[in-house]
Amino acid sequence: MDAKKLEHFRSLLLSQLPQHNEHIREDQAAALELSDDGVKDSSDLSMMDLNKELALRLGERESQMVADIDQTLLRIKERSYGNCGRCSRQIDERRLDALPTARYCANCQAAIEAATGNDETSTL
Repeated sequence: MDAKKLEHFRSLLLSQLPQHNEHIREDQAAALELSDDGVKDSSDLSMMDLNKELALRLGERESQMVADIDQTLLRIKERSYGNCGRCSRQIDERRLDALPTARYCANCQAAIEAATGNDETSTL
């Protein structure tokens, strides 16, 4: 991948970092704000626990996105960005436009998901 394209993806990823960091702070604050405040009803407590768990999971997902971006920036620095981590072929640029943190080409990603039984969209 040429230097101009690498810089494009680097800038794109760097612009996304503050947004994800802010979401992490918001999710953690939301989880901390959810305290029992004297609530005695078991259904209210259950709902509060569910909301707290959801806020924490959203924060974990954002934290994973930050880690993915950091790993991708390292691959850009090492000049290995854009090459599949499994087959070493070049990842289609349309895939990188849609998912700049992609570590695998579409074929390898599909094979990995099929082997692990994971249907979720992966950023790696």
